[in-house]
Amino acid sequence: MQNYLSSERQDRVYLDYNATTPHAACLKNQWTSWLSIYGNPSSIHQDSRWPKTLIREARQKIARHLNCSPLEIIFNSGASEGNNSVLKSVWATFGKNRPEMLISQVEHPSVVKTAEYLTTQGAIIHWIPVNRSGQIDLNFIDQHLSDKTSLVSVMFANNETGTIFPIQQISQKAHAHGAFMHSDCVQILGKHDIQFTELQLDYATFSAHKFYSLKGTGFVYVKKTSSWIPLIHGGGQERGRRGGTENVLGIAVLHTVLDLLPEASIRIEQMKKLRDSMESRILSCLSDVSVTAIESERLGNTSSLVIAGVDGETLLMSLDLKGFSVSTGAACSSGNPEPSPVLLAMGLTRNEAQSSLRVSLGWETTEEQIVDFVNTLAEVVQKLRQLHINEKVENVSEKSK
Repeated sequence: MQNYLSSERQDRVYLDYNATTPHAACLKNQWTSWLSIYGNPSSIHQDSRWPKTLIREARQKIARHLNCSPLEIIFNSGASEGNNSVLKSVWATFGKNRPEMLISQVEHPSVVKTAEYLTTQGAIIHWIPVNRSGQIDLNFIDQHLSDKTSLVSVMFANNETGTIFPIQQISQKAHAHGAFMHSDCVQILGKHDIQFTELQLDYATFSAHKFYSLKGTGFVYVKKTSSWIPLIHGGGQERGRRGGTENVLGIAVLHTVLDLLPEASIRIEQMKKLRDSMESRILSCLSDVSVTAIESERLGNTSSLVIAGVDGETLLMSLDLKGFSVSTGAACSSGNPEPSPVLLAMGLTRNEAQSSLRVSLGWETTEEQIVDFVNTLAEVVQKLRQLHINEKVENVSEKSK
């Protein structure tokens, strides 16, 4: 198998690809040349031409992959900025006449927190529920869409459970009422095959570091007919749509890594086979384990597990000490003692949510790594469960004295 990652750590197994990805190996030999690109792309002298050309070519390459116009791509710092920009732009443009928005309960915090802020400005948010399988309530959307709706925002796939939502169907519903459609598409690149134009989106947000590129770079797709008010005002960068000197290095890296996309279909299928094999092994060797949203269409690399009798954070730390990097949910919520809002919104109990573990595979994940992970997981879970039983026995003994 060709190595796609810039470095391999023999002492670690990385299984947290939905949080971020390692850098692609194809970047190794180009760092030096990119670091020599110091010109400001907004200047007109010779030193600005290379970075300006690089940004133009990157924009064109993204447009080819999405089958859209290069002018519909705006570079920014990532999806959190993009999500803020979309919601606030639509509100600023249409909020007075169309103050209502429909947003799913399982969105990324950058969407949820922005929507909560907009409520302080007068917005009315209808939170679209999901069921225990992670499937979105389409009837709720039908019931709450009206000529007062300015925006519907539903992510393409959930970063914690991998659940994929029927974006095209939701887009059609939104457009029938004159509303715009936005989707946080962070988990698409390299993890799921799509024809982007079939989604019929007005806005879509992406982050480069979810696809073997650098953190701090992303882009937003804004359909030509869609409203846009800059979140960041400044110079004339990005045709006046996003102030601030462009992150030339980050854009250069993304431009290069996008060349890997033609190979994505093969890698996506490999990840799905490994994920399915992993889940089968876990369910056969451990009792009281369930796979969240297993009945639904999911990203082929993502598995959200509820493992009864253990605390998710304790399990994560125990696996970390054994050399396995996994997650209990979204990385942006790491350290939050509260259970995952996504899992709670799906109807899981607090105890279930606090016993969750997210495993997300990448292009370099191997069968050998999965086998080692499952064996270690079984060993650690059995040990933690026994410790939990012993603690209960000790507590009973103490009370009986």
